[in-house]
Amino acid sequence: MAKKEFTYKGKTLDELKAMSLNEFAEIANARVRRIIARGLRDEDKKLLEKLRKKDNVKTHRREMIILPEMVGKTIQIYNGKSFKAITIAPEMIGHYLGEFALTRNRVSHNAPGVGATRSSAHVSVR
Repeated sequence: MAKKEFTYKGKTLDELKAMSLNEFAEIANARVRRIIARGLRDEDKKLLEKLRKKDNVKTHRREMIILPEMVGKTIQIYNGKSFKAITIAPEMIGHYLGEFALTRNRVSHNAPGVGATRSSAHVSVR
């Protein structure tokens, strides 16, 4: 079975890359459309310029929208402690960079801590 080709609101990836930023904004959701209508910030423009020149760019811009021209690039996103390398996939278009570099780790509890009562060591059978 052939893999289904990626589409975003009925447009293929090649069509999205050929669009201007304003044309992309017209088919994006309301929040993205409003940000693009106000104009990208200077820091966002600098990040796009760096991405056009080279791959594997480090950034703190977690609120940057993932645009079609970023697809296939590797970006290292700061999560508050370290940089997490993310390769941009077509399915990420329209989302924010910060959504893919989580700031909190999963907590796994394995035993009661020091000072815990004996009763907290046993799980209720009910």
